[in-house]
Amino acid sequence: MTRLPSPLGIYGILDAGILAPARLPEAAAAMAAEGVKVFQVRAKDLPGGAFARLVRAVRAALPCDAVLLVNDRADVARVTDADGVHLGDEDLSVADARRILEDGGRGPRIAGFSTHSVGQAERAADDGPDYIGVGPIFASTTKVTGRPALGLDGLRKACEATSLPVVAIGGITLADVAEARAAGASGIAMIADLLVDGEVQARTRRAVAAFAAAVPAGQGG
Repeated sequence: MTRLPSPLGIYGILDAGILAPARLPEAAAAMAAEGVKVFQVRAKDLPGGAFARLVRAVRAALPCDAVLLVNDRADVARVTDADGVHLGDEDLSVADARRILEDGGRGPRIAGFSTHSVGQAERAADDGPDYIGVGPIFASTTKVTGRPALGLDGLRKACEATSLPVVAIGGITLADVAEARAAGASGIAMIADLLVDGEVQARTRRAVAAFAAAVPAGQGG
């Protein structure tokens, strides 16, 4: 059974809308070289077959101990033997996604779930995800959510409201990593500020270092 690292650390979202799909395996390898352990492949505009080929290409580029998740598509996660799926609050339920994933005979896989308020974060454990995303923390340049930004205070409250690992997402830049970690996030998802062509590895190195140097909530001296 695949397990999430604790903390999750920098959570690499490989978004085919930000960097060309053909470049994403290379980006994944660069992130992994700097210590990123958890990856999510996101390709909102790719049909199922192309999405599956992309996931397989990313898997081949990653070390065997990396955790690879598929955005939204439990069916693609199953057929590519990915480690699990990340679900939005308008996608399949966690329970339904697990039925698809676990019918493959591999055993339990990871299911993450997006939340957008402190109340949603507080209730999310009832649905049985392994972790939750919380956001947008700031206004996002990669996804129009129509939802208000929670800010660092909202992130802190969401982390306090749940026992699940929290991945902060939405408009987070390198300059925000330490504060998001200090607010209690176990993982920090970055997209546009990491997926910069020619700079992925250097930016990831800075993000990983900032996360490692930050003092998590409740652990201050």
